[in-house]
Amino acid sequence: MLRDSLRFLYYASASPAASPSDCKPLSTLLRDYETPGVLPPSTRIDRTLKLQSQRPWNFWDMWKYPAFAVGKAACLARDIVAYSLWGPRRRTWGIEMTIISSLMRDVSRHSALADIAMVRMVMGLSGLVPLPGDALVTPVTFRVRKRNLRGIIQALDAQETGERELSGEWIVGKKLWQALQSDDRSTKQVDEESILVQSISSDGPVGRHHSRVMLYIHGGAYCYSSAAAQRMISIPLSKYTDARVFAINYRLAPETQFPGPLHDVVSAYMRLTDDLQVPSGNIVVAGDSAGGGLCLALLLYLRDNGYSMPGGAILFSPWVDLTLSCPSWETNAAYDIVPSPGPDAHLHPVVMYLGDGLQQYLTHPYASPLFGRFEGLPPLLIQCGEAEVLRDEIGLLAHKASLAGVYVQHEIYEDAVHVFQSFPFLGLVNAAFASCHDFVFFKLSGLQDPSPKLLGGICEARLEHDIDNENVRVVRGDGTETCAGRRGVQEHMNHEPHDPNDIESELYSWASTRPKGDPIVSIAETRDLLRTDVGGVEAPSGLRRIKSTLSVLVAEPPLVAKIKGPYPYSRASSRAHSHSSITSFMEQFTLSSNNCIMTPQAHLNQ
Repeated sequence: MLRDSLRFLYYASASPAASPSDCKPLSTLLRDYETPGVLPPSTRIDRTLKLQSQRPWNFWDMWKYPAFAVGKAACLARDIVAYSLWGPRRRTWGIEMTIISSLMRDVSRHSALADIAMVRMVMGLSGLVPLPGDALVTPVTFRVRKRNLRGIIQALDAQETGERELSGEWIVGKKLWQALQSDDRSTKQVDEESILVQSISSDGPVGRHHSRVMLYIHGGAYCYSSAAAQRMISIPLSKYTDARVFAINYRLAPETQFPGPLHDVVSAYMRLTDDLQVPSGNIVVAGDSAGGGLCLALLLYLRDNGYSMPGGAILFSPWVDLTLSCPSWETNAAYDIVPSPGPDAHLHPVVMYLGDGLQQYLTHPYASPLFGRFEGLPPLLIQCGEAEVLRDEIGLLAHKASLAGVYVQHEIYEDAVHVFQSFPFLGLVNAAFASCHDFVFFKLSGLQDPSPKLLGGICEARLEHDIDNENVRVVRGDGTETCAGRRGVQEHMNHEPHDPNDIESELYSWASTRPKGDPIVSIAETRDLLRTDVGGVEAPSGLRRIKSTLSVLVAEPPLVAKIKGPYPYSRASSRAHSHSSITSFMEQFTLSSNNCIMTPQAHLNQ
């Protein structure tokens, strides 16, 4: 009993509880985000903050660095001892997640010890983490030309002279590359001019089954990271979805402030649709954290200005509320790897991103998409962790988009932290990417009208020229480049057997470390487990899923409905509906360790 009491006191002191005022229905909370320009009452940012440079370093500051190291080492040792004596801070955490959470907790309080260059250098160390299997990566540099863009970035577009360059990279999974080479074998020597003649007289080359192209926008609080640093997500995303992924390096803050990054993302999208002639319906935009926010900003911009929309979007822990107003910023601060910004402006990501336009743009829908309208957006797959500070604003996003008639597939993963998909030792990662496979292959194909087209001859030729050139290289699972150039890559791949049916062994080989008792879930198994039918839905352990549609008036839901069935897999046929004053309904099937289905309201108030 003494041991359990000490455990309770230790973890309770580090984990603030939600206040009663935070326990409000979703419909009530959404009223705070209806009017751009009006801050929510619970906002945690001072609109008077100004961008500051780091205070000049002097000799007497040297003692702060060893003091920080000693304090962080003591915190780490304390958490490891607590883990050994009482178990993890979250039920499903292993020692890896315990260490990462301990290292990241409260680091923002010491932001004065670093500048933006130092933080970027530390963030770049993530590139040392082993990558998932073999993949082909092709760096790309392209010039940004004037496109007569409309709306908020019209002035930025007018300044383009065709001299500025943006960079990115194409990511293609090994199996996908081999399949594309097999498709190209009969027309490999045909030049683009001949293909143009062929495409005029027919529907283009036949046999194209890999017609999805993905635009990936990396996260990093708008200030850090890069396309290469996020290969932990972009590589398996290509493998699971059989899509050619183009990851863009947009300009970072504070050197480039809003709406500059949005302009870069729009330019990358227009390059795919206009220059490479990829049909917009074949494009899926994806992004994590701040990149997820830019994905939504891109969708809102395209809709508002009458441009063609992509076929869908995949959002990993999107940051959609720069006012930091949701309660999970406090209730999950003790667990998440995202530190809460400090009280001053030094290294504050919102201040660096918006700069002098903080007051003007803080609640602008292209900066804080939660304040926008979502009518007319394509289907959305939104994944987040139960233990991350952005959990509540992501829940509000899913609910608000569903009320606007958008198909939303919202998944909350038990005990997971911010962008947990980048941690291969977590067993939940396989289920998350397998759900992306299910969303792209089955949900989008059934929801899109018209369906995605086969890529035409011109498009295929330009994609091949962009990807399969002398810059291509094979990146192995340890992060090293084994060969480069077309000939070297082809020789390497010719020694690899191509079995189009043997994909799962490659997909799961990079995430071999899993919590005890956490099973490997194959794509086929996950597809069956995640599919909703008339009788109900099944979900893997740790997954909470919301599926949304529009135009049904429903009654007030029960708070908790018990279900029968053994843990970890159970079948549920109950539905949790939204508030009766809202003309929509949401189906949320929640399976947690106590075998309860929870309503959206009950989950948000957790």
